[in-house]
Amino acid sequence: QVRLLESGGDSVQAGGSLTLSCTAPESATTPYCMAWFRQAPGKEREGVAGMRTVDDDTSYADSVKGRFAASQNNRKKTLYLQMNSLKPEDTAMYYCAAGPTSACNERSRRLSSIFYDSWGQGTQVTVSS
Repeated sequence: QVRLLESGGDSVQAGGSLTLSCTAPESATTPYCMAWFRQAPGKEREGVAGMRTVDDDTSYADSVKGRFAASQNNRKKTLYLQMNSLKPEDTAMYYCAAGPTSACNERSRRLSSIFYDSWGQGTQVTVSS
């Protein structure tokens, strides 16, 4: 398991943008699979973006395609989530996750939380209309 630290959450107006960051310790090996999940009050945790870090191949939830983009900086061991055209329904606690090969080699698994074994504490994103 890897200790992950998220940052970048904030309160913004609808239509605005935010960039979230997730950093793993310098001493850690870059996880094979990293992802962003979110959870709104009263709702289940849902996968937003799941990246296979060896080639940056990323899967996105339909609800964020074309608006959100995940990227990484291997040297800094950081995963980013650029969020544009934010909507009130994007309001949630956003979590970073890391997982082994099994979490990423099948695209269908990348947005499923059960395949990830390391989680951050979360960062809050609030979008007002």
